[in-house]
Amino acid sequence: MSQQLTLGYSPCPNDTFIFHALIHGLIPTGDLCFRERLEDVETLNRLALEGTLDLTKISYHALGHLRDDYALLRSGGALGRGCGPLVVTTGATTMEELKGKKIAIPGRLTTANLLLQLYGEGFEDVLILPFDQIMAVIRSGQVEAGVIIHESRFTYQAHGLTQVADLGAWWEQETGLPIPLGGILAKRSLGAATIARVEAALRASVAYAQSHPESSRAYIRQHSQELADDVIASHIALYVNPFSLDLGEEGVRAVETLLQRAEERGIVPPSRQPLFVT
Repeated sequence: MSQQLTLGYSPCPNDTFIFHALIHGLIPTGDLCFRERLEDVETLNRLALEGTLDLTKISYHALGHLRDDYALLRSGGALGRGCGPLVVTTGATTMEELKGKKIAIPGRLTTANLLLQLYGEGFEDVLILPFDQIMAVIRSGQVEAGVIIHESRFTYQAHGLTQVADLGAWWEQETGLPIPLGGILAKRSLGAATIARVEAALRASVAYAQSHPESSRAYIRQHSQELADDVIASHIALYVNPFSLDLGEEGVRAVETLLQRAEERGIVPPSRQPLFVT
């Protein structure tokens, strides 16, 4: 008898690329089967807080609030260098001048917002919007600036916007570590044995995607109909990398450092639970 698990991830190209083989039966999963739910990352963060999904993609910021109930998996996430969120605006300004001004963010529990808050104090006046609406509200003048993620990183200049700061580059300079953006979580209540089998299947799905990059093209296009092929390719190349297959020691250190700094600022609560079950 099969064991069905609910799995949440975003319709962004890096996620559909990674999970395609797992969802479509292209890699062995034993008696595990998966019922997927595609939502934007902030919705996934909220669903995880409600304990709705067995397995889910989340922002590493959200992980700080979820450690008691969910364990981190070593595969499937988004972590790397040169891939962090950008602060953009319509004209020339500085981060210092933006303190106290209204800034659009793609979700309170996103790593983008966490990096903004860790950058310094004075950025608490935020407008929370879906990531794909942020550039429009900056152009309309409803906010002074916005923090952009995903494919917006590749298109903001075409919308007449200017970069104020690269929060990922700031993080790398501060810590010397890659940027932990999003990870995959499993409910601790699933137990170590099931979580280990999920981990193996997820790792196999990432490896399949990297070995057969054309296999998932139609599935990616199905969920990214508004994106040009070159933007999709750039998105996958940036967010799917060796850390997606396995966090490794450096990736784990990056996650631990992010959570430690967030705890020190009182942004996330401390937890005695280990990050991993397996």
